[in-house]
Amino acid sequence: MTNAASAPGPAVQEGALVRTAIGFTAWAERWFPDAFIFVAIAVVIGALGAMVNGASPEAVSIAFGAGFWSLITFTMQMAFVAIGGYVVAASAPAARLIRGLAAWPKTGVQAVGMVAAVSTTASLLNWGLSLIFSGLLVLALARRRELRMDYRAAGAAAYLGLGSVWALGLSSSAAQLQANAASLPKSLLPITGVIPFSETIFLWQSMTIAAIVIVVSILLATWSAPGPDTALTAEAMGIDVASGDKIEEQRPTQPGEWLEYSPVLTILLVLLAAGWIIHEFSRQSPMIAISNLNTYNFLFIMAGLLLHWRPKRFLNAVVKAVPATSGVLIQFPFYGAIAAILTQPKNAAGHSVADQIAHAFVSLTTQHVYPLAIGIYSAILGFFVPSGGGKWLLEAPYLMKAANDLHVHLGWAVQVYNASEALPNLINPFWMLPLLGVLGLRARNIVGFTFLQLLVTLPLVLFLLWALAYTLPYHPPVVPK
Repeated sequence: MTNAASAPGPAVQEGALVRTAIGFTAWAERWFPDAFIFVAIAVVIGALGAMVNGASPEAVSIAFGAGFWSLITFTMQMAFVAIGGYVVAASAPAARLIRGLAAWPKTGVQAVGMVAAVSTTASLLNWGLSLIFSGLLVLALARRRELRMDYRAAGAAAYLGLGSVWALGLSSSAAQLQANAASLPKSLLPITGVIPFSETIFLWQSMTIAAIVIVVSILLATWSAPGPDTALTAEAMGIDVASGDKIEEQRPTQPGEWLEYSPVLTILLVLLAAGWIIHEFSRQSPMIAISNLNTYNFLFIMAGLLLHWRPKRFLNAVVKAVPATSGVLIQFPFYGAIAAILTQPKNAAGHSVADQIAHAFVSLTTQHVYPLAIGIYSAILGFFVPSGGGKWLLEAPYLMKAANDLHVHLGWAVQVYNASEALPNLINPFWMLPLLGVLGLRARNIVGFTFLQLLVTLPLVLFLLWALAYTLPYHPPVVPK
């Protein structure tokens, strides 16, 4: 694939909104450092804040080291969310499904709408699956040159799942973290307790927001997609999409490679996995079973192994998936350290930095204003810290303490965070990278369309978070013994 930034193509006159958004992203790409820099800055600010609050440098340093590996289990779990979704999306059966879906649309505008529908609904299952599967679908649609589909609009549609509703689905980092006591930092557990999926993503209020946002996102994607006369196709952008989604058939060349290409081990492993899965789902509620991150990831990894059929194909897909986890692997330990710095060192009065921030939120908000204020705060911070699970560990100590003090439904506080923190992804290039690599695009090529989505979705989500909060009562945190 050629680089879209330098690709030739007809000049297409954009509206003022799209021109502004593309200009903003060009500025961000030029001036914004890697997301790790923001994490490092957050560590320094947190440490300075703890010392200003009265903690000694020694206490802050001890908290930093003690908290650094506190999230090692959760870090690996989040990495496997990405790997599992990628492996499933890159399998041969998924490729056949993609070809079938790509045959449906009759026009380029319909194709963009379909990509938006697939992206948003798939993200409720797994954000990694949504990104890769939707990207491969765009490539398949782009090969149908008679559609004259705008490649930029389709790329933006493929990103809508991660930019809107993924955090309201099963791979929500915050909801998964709160449902698993073993994954929570010890300092956070007494504040939040364990919150099951029934009190977060499976609340009817949360599912209502997800349904509304999905419908609005699909409509916006369809209405904003250029028609055949003005569409900028992949061909016009100089991007080669002809390579297709074919799975290269490989065969063993050495006797020792025979088992790598044989399905025998795959069948045996999947049979063992099926026995364990049946046991897990029969001994407890399916909702409880699926809320266990280990079970969730186990399902996707085993499904990926089965779909690839041969171990060699499965391993090749894993190798391609691993680079997408690098940000999670290096940043999450620092998030754990920040959480420890915010909660562990105390001043002479016995208050941590998290206590002080929570007090500020309580003094500045009320029970009914809380969802709106926290939604805005989380959305703004989400642009600078583009990590759902890691950022939750920064915010949870004081946001959840404030929710307790104001008697806000704790599960809804998690969903306020989930629904609002995902939206800055629409204009932040960080999570676009895996998709852009598949499509051969730059962030500036799609952000004009995603910026439009942000302008409409953000006020809508904030209103729904505020209005639906009135329907939920407060319950104290449930801390397991």
